[in-house]
Amino acid sequence: LQIELSEKEKAFYEALRLKAIKKLNNKDVPAGQKHLQILAEIMKLRRACCNVKLVEDKIDLPSSKFNAFTEILEELLENKHKALVFSQFVDHLAILKKYLEENKIPFQYLDGSTSMKERKLRVDAFQQGEGEVFLISLKAGGTGLNLTAADYVIHMDPWWNPAVEDQASDRAHRMGQKRPVTVYRLVAKDTIEEKIVDLHKHKRDLADSLLEETDMSGKISADELLNLLKSK
Repeated sequence: LQIELSEKEKAFYEALRLKAIKKLNNKDVPAGQKHLQILAEIMKLRRACCNVKLVEDKIDLPSSKFNAFTEILEELLENKHKALVFSQFVDHLAILKKYLEENKIPFQYLDGSTSMKERKLRVDAFQQGEGEVFLISLKAGGTGLNLTAADYVIHMDPWWNPAVEDQASDRAHRMGQKRPVTVYRLVAKDTIEEKIVDLHKHKRDLADSLLEETDMSGKISADELLNLLKSK
């Protein structure tokens, strides 16, 4: 789903993008640090696409992605569906968790800090009907979970390696699943999210080296990375 950001969100995002370009054009930045600095700025833009609070917590600006999430969830719950909700940002999940608590929507939760014992208890509870929603950090939930009680999957922010995202979605599409599984991917329109998802379709090796945030020496230049930020 392409999410149209509000005018204020667009203004914040654009200011952040221009600030990043200015910062990265600084000639004093050592060449060896350039890649890491650009990735750090790209990460800020990715977080801003989700919710401005994830970049600047003092700014109380409604999130278009959050609003889309609540609308989708309301419809799913009305029709007796259950959903797995993934994000790669734990503080993004915290915002969704607060919403579920305030609206008394029963849910389960796990991230990378959840112990294996607790993880099993929460999975079993969900499978037995305790919770309409399961909030999961993407890396914590990519493998080893069987969550066929859910028939919807919502990715709040696109994971740059589609294989990891697919592994996460497959938690609901396991043996024993008797219903079709529907997967939603929320992508902020006209942002770095769209560009990187598009890049992945056309230049897979390049995208993998960037989006897995692995060592990119010899694979992608700092200038190519910078162009992702510069092009609108």
